[in-house]
Amino acid sequence: MDSQRNILLIALLFVSFLLFQQWNADSNPQPQGVAQQVTHSGDVPSHSADGQPITDQSTSNNLITINTDVLALTVDTLGGDIIEAKLLAYDNELESEDPFVLLKNDQGHSYTAQSGLIGAQGIDTAAGRAQLQVSADSFTLEDGQDELRVPMTYEQDGISYTKTIIVKRNSYAVDVEYSINNQSEQPASVQMYAQLKQNLMDDGGSLTMPTYRGGAYSADNVKYKKYSFDDMQDKNLNLDMNQGWAAMMQHYFVTAWIPRAEQASNLYTRTSNGQGYIGVRMPTTTVVPGSEESLTATLWVGPKLQDQMAATANNLNLTVDYGWLWFIASPLHSLLSFIQSIVVNWGLAIIILTFIVRGAMYPLTKAQYTSMAKMRMLQPKLQAMRERLGDDRQRMSQEMMELYKKEKVNPLGGCLPILLQMPIFIALYWALMESVELRHAPFFGWIHDLSAQDPFYILPLLMGATMFLIQKMSPTTVTDPMQQKIMTFMPVMFTFFFLFFPSGLVLYWLVSNIVTLIQQTLIYRSLEKKGLHSK
Repeated sequence: MDSQRNILLIALLFVSFLLFQQWNADSNPQPQGVAQQVTHSGDVPSHSADGQPITDQSTSNNLITINTDVLALTVDTLGGDIIEAKLLAYDNELESEDPFVLLKNDQGHSYTAQSGLIGAQGIDTAAGRAQLQVSADSFTLEDGQDELRVPMTYEQDGISYTKTIIVKRNSYAVDVEYSINNQSEQPASVQMYAQLKQNLMDDGGSLTMPTYRGGAYSADNVKYKKYSFDDMQDKNLNLDMNQGWAAMMQHYFVTAWIPRAEQASNLYTRTSNGQGYIGVRMPTTTVVPGSEESLTATLWVGPKLQDQMAATANNLNLTVDYGWLWFIASPLHSLLSFIQSIVVNWGLAIIILTFIVRGAMYPLTKAQYTSMAKMRMLQPKLQAMRERLGDDRQRMSQEMMELYKKEKVNPLGGCLPILLQMPIFIALYWALMESVELRHAPFFGWIHDLSAQDPFYILPLLMGATMFLIQKMSPTTVTDPMQQKIMTFMPVMFTFFFLFFPSGLVLYWLVSNIVTLIQQTLIYRSLEKKGLHSK
C-alpha cells in the first residue's frame, strides 16, 4: 500500500470524524439563547413538599461577598443562593485583568446555584423565600486560615434555621450546611434541595471545537451522562439515587451539586420561562422537639481539575469528557501533564510527547516503509500479470496472493501505522480540547494560547509544507492523472482544516510530520543498503 493511499485513508478518517461531530451536533440541536428579565435568585422546585406551587420573587438588594484565594462568591441573603462566582486564578479573556465569571445573574444570562429547605416546616414556600440574617456584608479567608464559615440565620415558630456556607483554601468545593434546631412543641419536617439554574442556550461550539454546554449527572447505575437543555425540554429527569451529582458544564468549567445524605436523594430536571434546572432533593428529615439536625450538600464551582473533582465526588472527574477514545486520551493527558511538570512549558511538553508516541510506533513505521518498498519492487511483475490475465479478476487475485506469499509481502502492511495513528490523533484532540490547563497556556513567540488557533496561521502552513515533503519522498504506484491530482491536493486540504484547529494540536501534527521525515530518510537509506529501493 503506497504512501498516497495512506494519506487518502487519513483524510477519509479525518473527514469522517469531522462529519460525525457535525452530525452529532445537528442531531442534538440546542435551543437558542434566551435574553430576558432576570428572575429572582429564589427559583425553587415547582412545588413544595406539601404540593403547593412555589411562586417567583424578585432578587433582594441584600448581597454579601465571600472571598478565598481562588473564589469570589456573591450570595443573596434572600434564600442564601450563590448568584455569582468568579474564578480568581483564571482570566476572563487572554491577557485580561478580569477573572473568569462562572456563575452570574446578569440581565441577559442568569446562571446561579440555588439551595433551600422545603417541606411542612421549610422556609422556602409558596409565599416566597426566607430573608436570612448575617453578621456582615463581606467575608474573607485570611492568610493562614484554611477554612471560612459564613452562617446566615432565620427563626420561625420556635425553630432556628442556620444556613452555613463553608469554603476552604485552594478549593473549588463549597459546602452548604443547614442546621435546624427545633425548640417548638411539634416535630419539624424539612427537605433540602440544591439546584442549578441557567438560561436555555445553544452549546456555543463549532466544527473544529465541538464544545458542550448543558446538563450532566451521575447516579447509581450511571457513572456519567450528559442531559442537554434540549433533553430537559423533551422530558423531565426523575431519578432516585444513593450517590451521584447533578451538574451543568461549559467547556473547561463545571458546576455540580453533590448531596451528602445517607438515604436516597432524588435527581430532577425541569424547564420554566426560558430557564433550565437540574438539581437534587435530599430525603425528608424530621426534627423532633428539643433536637437539632444538619443537612449538607457540596457545590463544586470551578475548572475541570480531574484530581480535585475525583476527591470531591465519585465520577465527577468524568465531566472531563474525552469521548469514546477516553482509554487513550486519559493516559495521554496524564503523560502530557507529567512531562509539563518537568519542562514547565505546555508546548514543549507536546513536542516531547510527540517524540515519545512516534518513537513507540517506530517498529510499525519501519514495517510500513519496508512494505511500501517491496510493493514498489513487485510492480513490474504485477503489471505483467495484469497484461497476461486481462479481465480474469478471480485468477488475478489468486496469483497476486501467491506472489505476495512467495515474496513475503503484506499488501496491508503500510496501513497499520496509519490506522493506529488516527485514534491517537483524535484522542489527543480531545485531551487538548478538554484540558483546562492548556487554556491561555503560551508556547513561545506569537503562540500565546495553545487552546486557540494560530493567529497568523504559521503552524498550519508549516504543517502543510511538511505533509507535502512527506508525499514527495514517499514511493508511488499511482499512474492515473486524476488520482495524482487528488494526492497532490491532500496537503492543501489538510492545511485548510488545520487553520482553525487549536494550535497545540497543530503543533503535535507538525512535529509528528517532522519526525516522519526523519524516520523516512533513515529507513530508506537502510533499505537502499539492503537493495530495496523506495523510488
